[in-house]
Amino acid sequence: MQHIFLPALVSQSLTRPQNAADIERSDQRMFKSCLLAIIPGALLIASVSFAKTVSQDFATDPLHNGWQAFGNTNLFHWNPTNQNLEVTWDSRQSNSFFFVPLGTSLTRNDDFSVEFDLLLNDIVSGIEPGKTGGLEIGFGFFNFGTATNTTFMRGSFGGAPNLVEFDYFPKGYFEFGGQTFEVAATTTPTFISTNSFDYAPTIFAPYIMELPTNTVVHVQMSFTSSNQTLATLLTTNGATLFQPPDVVLTDTNTSAFTASDDYRVDTFSINSYSSAGDDFDSVFGHGIVDNVVISFPLPIENFIGFFSNGVWQASFSSRSNWVYTLERTMDFQSWTAVSPIVPGNGAALLLQDSAALPQNAFYRVRATRP
Repeated sequence: MQHIFLPALVSQSLTRPQNAADIERSDQRMFKSCLLAIIPGALLIASVSFAKTVSQDFATDPLHNGWQAFGNTNLFHWNPTNQNLEVTWDSRQSNSFFFVPLGTSLTRNDDFSVEFDLLLNDIVSGIEPGKTGGLEIGFGFFNFGTATNTTFMRGSFGGAPNLVEFDYFPKGYFEFGGQTFEVAATTTPTFISTNSFDYAPTIFAPYIMELPTNTVVHVQMSFTSSNQTLATLLTTNGATLFQPPDVVLTDTNTSAFTASDDYRVDTFSINSYSSAGDDFDSVFGHGIVDNVVISFPLPIENFIGFFSNGVWQASFSSRSNWVYTLERTMDFQSWTAVSPIVPGNGAALLLQDSAALPQNAFYRVRATRP
């Protein structure tokens, strides 16, 4: 269960409210503090929107800007001269990720968009004995807790829960009964459910596409929750290279997702997967990733704190599939719920503390996935 905290301050002892620059300097976390200060004869209200966009052009070291590496960190190298990320994909290594936490969790009820530049220098399958098929390289969202677990195996059916990513499988082949069967390269977006056994898409023939090497390919993915549709577009120099079919989670012809299936993802990552658990596939390649832009909603937007008839209230735009509680503290050591738990409805919510206020009080709204 994840919690998002957005504090608001009520204090009669303040003589000067913090301005926006002060707030920005004092709080560099993903969720900026929303301050409401009460001073004699004045009421100051802070209103902030919390839709989030993460942009990374690698002009500066991403490890100093919230990004992290997991596994074999030598597979990822920031090039300060060319201002990009050099990546090695090697299925002989352990699962390795270059990632940035979102600070929230996304499900199929949340819109999102992802775009990035990808240049493949080289990529091949068949680098491990008997593993002649192509193992995917991946870019997208996962659940950090499950992806970093030792049981997570991307090439094993049922071994990789909670995934939403752009995958590229290099071409390969299989031998069976004395015959060789070629397997074409595939470029496909992918959803995998929380239970790890339900996938979308389930038909890969429409996604057969070999990416060019030594060419910058711009990848765009956009998911619309209202119609459960993921649209993907690949371009080079602004011209369409490949527009694969949309993935529609509710389309039972191409999706194994049922109405009860979901995913919970909280991290964006560039992935080099191990072939552990996969007896048939492998991959080895080099490339460059640049100009990553990720957009997604936060559970609280358009937050306003204010008094009305002596009652402190919090108003904000909520999201469905979250629940909200107004909490109060006097010392930041313990917090007390001062409102009922209210489910989000995708519209405005109003939470209030109708109890008598102490001399100084501090408020926050807690947003939790049920």
